[in-house]
Amino acid sequence: MRSLIFFTLVATMLILSSCEKELPTHLSFDNYAFSTTDQDGGTWNTTLISSTYEISISEPTATSSSEYQQELAELKQEMSQMSDDERNAVEYWSDNSTIRWNEIALELIAKYNLIPGYNDDGTYTLPSPANPAGPPAFPFAHPPYAVRALAYMSVAQFDGLITAWHHKYIHNRPAPYQLDNEIEYAYMDNGIPSYPSHGAVIAAASKNVLTAMFPLEAEYLAQKEAEHLKSLLLSGGYVQSDIDAGKQIGDEIASIALVRASNDGMKNAQTPKPVSDSIADAAFDRYGWKWINKELPQRPVGLTPLYSKVRMWNVPNVEMTRPIPPPAIGSPEYLKDVEILKDYADNMTTERRRIANFWQDGLGTYTPPGHWNEFAKEFIVKYRLNPLRTARTFAYINMAMMDGGISCWDAKYYYHYPRPIQTIDGFKTIAGTPNFPSYTSGHSVFSAAGAEVLAYIFPQEAAVVREWAKEAAISRVYGGIHWTFDAYIGTDQGIDVAQYTIDIAKSDGAD
Repeated sequence: MRSLIFFTLVATMLILSSCEKELPTHLSFDNYAFSTTDQDGGTWNTTLISSTYEISISEPTATSSSEYQQELAELKQEMSQMSDDERNAVEYWSDNSTIRWNEIALELIAKYNLIPGYNDDGTYTLPSPANPAGPPAFPFAHPPYAVRALAYMSVAQFDGLITAWHHKYIHNRPAPYQLDNEIEYAYMDNGIPSYPSHGAVIAAASKNVLTAMFPLEAEYLAQKEAEHLKSLLLSGGYVQSDIDAGKQIGDEIASIALVRASNDGMKNAQTPKPVSDSIADAAFDRYGWKWINKELPQRPVGLTPLYSKVRMWNVPNVEMTRPIPPPAIGSPEYLKDVEILKDYADNMTTERRRIANFWQDGLGTYTPPGHWNEFAKEFIVKYRLNPLRTARTFAYINMAMMDGGISCWDAKYYYHYPRPIQTIDGFKTIAGTPNFPSYTSGHSVFSAAGAEVLAYIFPQEAAVVREWAKEAAISRVYGGIHWTFDAYIGTDQGIDVAQYTIDIAKSDGAD
């Protein structure tokens, strides 16, 4: 009966959280003139493919041809019959739709970021991609899963747009509104060629990757893709052949991304209990301690013990970023930290509680990586980035954070360090009890990695984002779930990991 009640509750929560207006992820912004158009963007380095020539599209027909003129006439007919809902969709999607698909991804992460319930006998059934409807529903969008979904979508978007830019400036096809003054364009005229449609690349790539990551949302995502593609036509910026060519690129790059995803090791990250126990025992043999889950009822296996084995994007070997060992339990450094945590617990201020709550990003939220995607989105609009640079920003921040998460999980399960609640008698937290070892702090690593990428792309904001990362790190100490060394060494770890991605970014041709 307990499991039935839990799954009923989960289903209700999923339904209630399905509407975008009920989640704080929608950024309202006016369409803007891009700060640059990056005509050389088609020469930038890619990640999933070795060259933009790997994806070919047909040569567009001349704008003077009868075929194109027929497309133009059909476009004008469609625009003359536009409904109010279609006008609203055109406004919603904007000419930088990468932002909207990132928001959709964050919605789905929050919707599926729910711990599977326990069965009547106290055991747990894990979500399975082979049976996504469950129960429990697949996936459980915890932080490692969330950042991986964001990374694959963002990298596919970026490679797809580099490919689109390559073809745009080879063919230089004018947009419909530039050829017919009776067509009113819905957005700012940024002078970017229309063939292939960059929006269609984003729609197809995003829909395909997110469908693989969230299979129960296939119908919803197909509807969003169709709405987006129709809005591109009705914007007056593209004829159907522009959109079809963009969709082809998006479909192909998503397929390449998903081949990588299917072989990156994530399917083995959640281990059976004997493997999990062997990892814990190895840490105990090395250091004389091991983390024990203090949840009630206790789940038999921690969260993704072998996430450290997932293929990284820009770090050659995870051990290159493994931090120094944590203090020995009972050592002077450890005992000093015990007193610090007791003091925070006994003297919790309103400001410390606010910081702990603001950065908690727990169940039912878009997780810490999602929080940093929100910051990225706001800077993208503030600095008027074009779609190509928008995709670049999301790709690099999410690759860095995914690599950071893999490095963090390597430290967590290699050192298997207990949390404060395990070793301090009578200690209580204000932020729950995560189901994985303490050292290092995931929030600290994710936040530092995200902040470093944002500091590189938006140097005007470097001081601000780095202070945010420090606050995110200390928030976990205020919450009582981490040691101070989890936080400050985790911050250093995130900075270290991010530098590998920043070095790649600095040489990609965009600077």
